[in-house]
Amino acid sequence: MDDFTTEIPNQTITISGKTYTAEDARATSGKPSRLQTHFRKQEGEESFLAALSDFLAEWFDGSDTVKVHTSGSTGTPKALHVEKRRMMNSAMLTVSFLHLRRGENALLCMPLQYIAGKMVVVRALVAGLNLIPVTPCGHPLQSIDLPLTFGALIPMQVYNSLQNPIECERLKNIRHLIIGGGAVDPAIVQTLRSFPHGVWSTYGMTETLSHIALRKLNGPDASEWYTPFDQVALSLSDENTLVIDAPLVCPERLTTNDIVEFNRSRQFRVIGRKDNTINTGGVKVQIEQVEAALKPLLPLPFLITSAPDIKFGERIVLLVQATSLSDEGQEAVSKAIGQLPAYWRPKQTIPVNALPLTGTGKPDRATAKAMARDACNIDG
Repeated sequence: MDDFTTEIPNQTITISGKTYTAEDARATSGKPSRLQTHFRKQEGEESFLAALSDFLAEWFDGSDTVKVHTSGSTGTPKALHVEKRRMMNSAMLTVSFLHLRRGENALLCMPLQYIAGKMVVVRALVAGLNLIPVTPCGHPLQSIDLPLTFGALIPMQVYNSLQNPIECERLKNIRHLIIGGGAVDPAIVQTLRSFPHGVWSTYGMTETLSHIALRKLNGPDASEWYTPFDQVALSLSDENTLVIDAPLVCPERLTTNDIVEFNRSRQFRVIGRKDNTINTGGVKVQIEQVEAALKPLLPLPFLITSAPDIKFGERIVLLVQATSLSDEGQEAVSKAIGQLPAYWRPKQTIPVNALPLTGTGKPDRATAKAMARDACNIDG
């Protein structure tokens, strides 16, 4: 595809079939843009379309950067200022890889304060896609009854859509479906394997302006390995964490906290996060590996975390989403834990009303750890 629109003043945005110019979207002299005024009047001050018009006003404001927020999956969320030209570079990588074409429908159902939602809009801007906005929710396909060429969803939205026959059929009909914001459960992957069109799990973060690698989840080329874009160079740090060189989207080399391994084709898979390693009695245990082992054994929503321990340094703690554990529930937990390797077994189980999640649906590891620590203090 060679008709990207990379000169921002010349870009237009098509929303639900209607095209708006930069002049429509740009706020001037401290006054809201025509698009902002229109959507606020039609949809309300707090509507998703109002938020979309606010982002477009920022995009066309003449500055070189956009403010984005990290999700807070491993700590306190923070704000970053990223270059618009690099956002367009990232958009073009995805559009070229998936061969998206002008006029095709692109679903926008991600919150616009995070990079994932913003990048869906930027892809529409540079490629001339028709943006179909749906207020972010658990069932974004509930009211969509038109063909979608491109859709970006989080695992929770995919899971919910699979439970409803009509939504499931609409999900199947998305020609290019990418899933990001967290790991895709193996049970979901198994269901997606038979989908007729391309389904991809994405790897990326705010600093890389969305994804820099994709993993095919269905079809004959389905894989457990992520394939980076051609313009991305990857390596390992001394701690076996992924190092990313992607000058088109990130001005500096980025050392991540993700522990990975490469195959002979230089594809990679993620073992877990460095900051999700529990050192218990001198044995290093990776949270994600324990969760993966427990997933098919425990029929309750749960997270693995840790708490200080006077003997072991850290103890492994299991948070279970339940107001309380009945005898039957406790038996199920004990049975599941008993099937783990001895040094992976949680030494404490804590029922919680709701598992802590970030705004993008990822486990909020920092809050989970605080909950475990507080519960341990309460327990004496």
